[in-house]
Amino acid sequence: MVMNEKELIERDSNRDVWQETLDAVRSIKAGKVGHVETVQLLPVVEARQKSGLSQSRFAELLGISVRTLQDWEQGRRKPSRAAMSLIQIAKQRPDILREVFG
Repeated sequence: MVMNEKELIERDSNRDVWQETLDAVRSIKAGKVGHVETVQLLPVVEARQKSGLSQSRFAELLGISVRTLQDWEQGRRKPSRAAMSLIQIAKQRPDILREVFG
């Protein structure tokens, strides 16, 4: 349901945000947490993080633009098979990437 501004103000005027926050903290301390979502990192993100390199340096070593790397990391595009081979090497042996291309 979409609320207009007047409805939002009316709803929020009846809220006790501090009490809601306190209740939430008590629930967390009691171990009553809500839904926990585990996020699976894309291989390219994992490889770059393991290498300890910035996006710009990692992209440079792979021979691609930063924009392409960002598209891969955000799942907008997929790397080619050749690029996936380099990413796999970087993921398993980040030191090799720096040694060979650094």
